[in-house]
Amino acid sequence: MQSIEALLPQLNSPKSIVITMHQKPDGDAMGSALGLYKWLIQLNHEVTVISPTNWANFLNWMPGCDQVIDFESFQHEATAIAMKAAIIFCLDFNTAHRTKHFESALRKSPAIKVLIDHHEQPDTAFFDYGVSITAKSSTCEMVYDLIMCSEHAHLLNKEVASCLYTGMMTDTGSFRFGAATASLHRAVAHLKDIGLEHTHIHSNIFDSFLENRLRFIGFALLNRMEVLYDYNTCVMHIQSEDLKRFDIKTGDTEGLVNYLLSVQGVRFGALVIDRDEERRWSFRSKGNFDVNTFARTHFEGGGHFNAAGGRSSDTLKNTLQKFKSLLPQYASQLQ
Repeated sequence: MQSIEALLPQLNSPKSIVITMHQKPDGDAMGSALGLYKWLIQLNHEVTVISPTNWANFLNWMPGCDQVIDFESFQHEATAIAMKAAIIFCLDFNTAHRTKHFESALRKSPAIKVLIDHHEQPDTAFFDYGVSITAKSSTCEMVYDLIMCSEHAHLLNKEVASCLYTGMMTDTGSFRFGAATASLHRAVAHLKDIGLEHTHIHSNIFDSFLENRLRFIGFALLNRMEVLYDYNTCVMHIQSEDLKRFDIKTGDTEGLVNYLLSVQGVRFGALVIDRDEERRWSFRSKGNFDVNTFARTHFEGGGHFNAAGGRSSDTLKNTLQKFKSLLPQYASQLQ
């Protein structure tokens, strides 16, 4: 994989470009994709953003979101666009399988593949150009860096800034995680100078849910949360019936796992949700407990040191039992 700086000269002439991200895109995935999109179209590129799946309604306010193609809804159209693309930017994922059913089209496309990501252990052999920096707060911060080191930094306008701020803010827990470095805060200050209205973004992200989500969170905390004090661990399981009962949509469980770390003394939080096709895990930790390695070792997942995800094809009951059975071997690390 060559450095992403080596790609920059190719962006000086118009090309057909696709931007994609991981399935069920969050604020950082959608923000980085749309921020890059809004910058590239100013350079007269023909740009299409393809999401492997649908996304949360609270992201629909973002500039350009109405132009994003949902691959699961428009597979033939999206595949045709990917096959004709000269360049495909792959944002906020480190391996092709994180694009779910879009993976086949992504692998078959003759386009140049470009990685911009901050997750551990990227599949660098798959990408032609790219940058992978795990210390970065977000992929949005990395897109910001790319724009600033190009010859077209002056095209970073308010729309681009709004998209990039979204991922910077959400992936740092509103700037409370360790990845919120001084350089990130300087970048945010620059975005403010451009005209960024951050209160509007916070409101759209955090204050636009329906009543049923709040009732669902209360139900889950009361009935589905278990604190395992011997291991300083808190685990929550969500049944498929719970999702139906409260009419839970994509994005409604976003941030639920973070509640688990708010319990005094808890160092490891785990959330498992019973989806139709599989059980999806979210892991969070405090301090030096590595949930990336935990997820990779036991649940076919990965991510960051203190935030990772995983999956299981087993039943909800069995995968929950497996999780609990693993804790004794990590007891010393969780003290």
